[in-house]
Amino acid sequence: MKNELPYHQSAVATDFAEVVIPLALPLNYTWAIPEHLKATAIAGCRVEVNLGRSKKYAGVIKRVHRTPPEFFEAKEIVNVLDATPVVFEWQLKLWEWIARYYMCTEGEVMAAALPAHFKLSSETILVFNEEAGDDFTDLDNEAFLVAEALLIRKELKLSEAQQILDSNHVYPVVNRLIQGRICYVWESLKESYSPKKETYVLLHPDYDNEAALEKLLNEDPKLQRAGKQMELLLGYLHFQKTEGTITRQALLKKTGASEAQLKGLADKGILLLEKRTVDRIPALPKDIRINFDLSAAQRTALEGIREAFGKKDVCLLHGVTSSGKTEIYIHLIEEQIRKGRQVLYMLPEIALTSQTIRRLQRHFGGHIGVYHSRFSQNERVEIWNKVKDGSLKIVLGARSSLFLPFQDLGMIVCDEEQDTSYKQMEPAPRYHARDAAIYFASLFRECKVLLGSATPSFESYSNAVNGKYGLVLLTERFGDMKLPEMEIVDTRRYRAKEFAETILFPPLAQNIRDALERGKQVILFQNRRGYTPYQRCNTCGWVPQCKYCDVSLNYHKVYNKLVCHYCGTSYPLMVTCPHCGNHDFIQKQFGTERVEEALQELFPRARVGRMDIDAVRGKHAHDQLIQAFEQQKLDILVGTQMVVKGLDFEHVELVGIVDADGILSFADFRVNERAFQLMEQVSGRAGRKHGTGSVLVQTTQPEHPVLLQVQRHQYRALFDDELPKREQFGYPPYTRLIRLTFKNKIKDVVQNAAAWFAARLQDRYGNYITGPSEPLINKVRNQYLMELLLKLPRSSRLIGQCKEDVLYQVALLHQEKRYRSVVVIPDVDTL
Repeated sequence: MKNELPYHQSAVATDFAEVVIPLALPLNYTWAIPEHLKATAIAGCRVEVNLGRSKKYAGVIKRVHRTPPEFFEAKEIVNVLDATPVVFEWQLKLWEWIARYYMCTEGEVMAAALPAHFKLSSETILVFNEEAGDDFTDLDNEAFLVAEALLIRKELKLSEAQQILDSNHVYPVVNRLIQGRICYVWESLKESYSPKKETYVLLHPDYDNEAALEKLLNEDPKLQRAGKQMELLLGYLHFQKTEGTITRQALLKKTGASEAQLKGLADKGILLLEKRTVDRIPALPKDIRINFDLSAAQRTALEGIREAFGKKDVCLLHGVTSSGKTEIYIHLIEEQIRKGRQVLYMLPEIALTSQTIRRLQRHFGGHIGVYHSRFSQNERVEIWNKVKDGSLKIVLGARSSLFLPFQDLGMIVCDEEQDTSYKQMEPAPRYHARDAAIYFASLFRECKVLLGSATPSFESYSNAVNGKYGLVLLTERFGDMKLPEMEIVDTRRYRAKEFAETILFPPLAQNIRDALERGKQVILFQNRRGYTPYQRCNTCGWVPQCKYCDVSLNYHKVYNKLVCHYCGTSYPLMVTCPHCGNHDFIQKQFGTERVEEALQELFPRARVGRMDIDAVRGKHAHDQLIQAFEQQKLDILVGTQMVVKGLDFEHVELVGIVDADGILSFADFRVNERAFQLMEQVSGRAGRKHGTGSVLVQTTQPEHPVLLQVQRHQYRALFDDELPKREQFGYPPYTRLIRLTFKNKIKDVVQNAAAWFAARLQDRYGNYITGPSEPLINKVRNQYLMELLLKLPRSSRLIGQCKEDVLYQVALLHQEKRYRSVVVIPDVDTL
């Protein structure tokens, strides 16, 4: 009988690669590096690997080593896809840290971090680019075959491309087709994106010299008889001398010529039309122009930040709204750019990037680029490569910009650091970009993090006052402008029948009217979108609910549909109650659509805009709306949290908070902190340039302590009031929270699984466990939910041990046959 030895004992010495692939695998797998790929298979490069019998993936090499797998024979890497790494060592360390800290897998982090074009798999769909034409003569034989198939079929799976080539080496061929703009992966098609191309007009080389051109203009009979074409040609020659290259669109616009006239010149061989792929990033000159002076308070704050950075790696700039924090950021960014280093400027909302990018481009030109989730996958690749090669020195972006391949990061600015949008909720990795940025900065040489806010999170402010972070205060508005005056409107005084359906009560309506008469602008804040949050049968009290989620349906008048805000399912409008058969429905409460309608009824001549997720769905919709308001093409802007933070409008005199009760009554331990932040931030949009500005708050709770603190702009008083309560009940900043959510289609199964899990943790963590219990919304997308909350003391050893124990118990839970289908979602530092 043949004596078989374990693989690791019999294998000859070879190199192995630990590879991260974009799947939620519990650990990274190892592949062998064949001899002919050893020189190119280095950490950070993508490699083509087989997983299982037929699946293929583009993974990223995390490390190369010489330790073979212990229990199986490693398959060989099929191919190396990159000549140079697509990610750097410090990015791989960030992926590992996020996976470990937020209890997810490195594959899930990779899936979130990389543009789709870098994550090819055997199930990826290739889509033919119609603008590529049908001339494939420049392609090699393999690429030609796939391109021909795409031309005929329009779409191909990678596995089908593999069959066409009858080869396993399909990834390099597909990469060449993508880079040549012959095809794109399906993910980019979802956003209706096509590469930006311009048709340029060129003079035929035969007429490049003066003599030939003069002969053409004076002696060519065909041209002499075509007067319009002659005019167009003369116009082209003029613009060619003054502007150089010119596009077809620009030429036709400037000369007033027609497409037919230009085609006529092209058919005669006088002009050539050449399609070129152009960069989506504006080709601005890469110069630095800081043409403003800081106020005395700003200069003091700037020196304070520099001093803090001498001792700490993180500094919190607590500056009141409109105090000029951005100008301080600009000076600090300039210092880093002059040193040749890169800067990441993070903002929580995509809506904020459009206004800020225009501001920064005035000072840094082509040094700056933008990166966020509204960009298509193709655009993300363009930005990715420019950051990687160092041609972009400043990146302005939302939380996903943290994953870009910075070469030499000198500073991270995290503006509006308190914002919950920095936290990824779904899917994994459920990371907080602010906290991950602080770790990421630690991987670079002397990289500093500046957190900025008018209303800092209690966690950051606590770290600052306790000396972990530096703390710099900026307590006055730029230009000696005063903070807006706040008036609280007690809506209980308007209980008469005539006000039963009123949304804008007389004091707010009158103030809006006065502001409009003075030619000023108004912002109204309502923290609910849609028309009404729910409808109710006036006879029996029945409320329409989503059949997949345990929530009432929101009425959206613009679509005339009922919509679930949790799963997105829409339903036709209810006209007959299924319980009692009556047709009498009343609408309860109101959203931004209803506020917009009320404004149009009260002020028919006013130009009203709405800014919420429904109104700004298009890629550039938010930017167009903001610019329209900036240019005073709109008089009133009503919106949700999008209008609250960071936007700078010169002519806004009045801000109205339509329903403060909805903000103050939320069931959460952070309710007072969040309410203060929202109301203080939105009030800061008023009176930023001219006059003091005013804020009106409609509420039935005028004596609420948070309202009084907002009225006096007393952030520190709120902080001092709230902290003892947080300590008493074991909430951040005194503890770290881990929320475990259990999901299953069967209610009894998920309840029993959560109870089983809690019992297994009881001995070691009994003092720190709350629950299990049903959340406020206990069914979402046809899945029943249960929650378990761990409130752990801020001991890194205990927290680390608890995470290990939780993951171990999850594995044991899934070994129980009755609980195998239960999904357990850990959320570290849950919000």
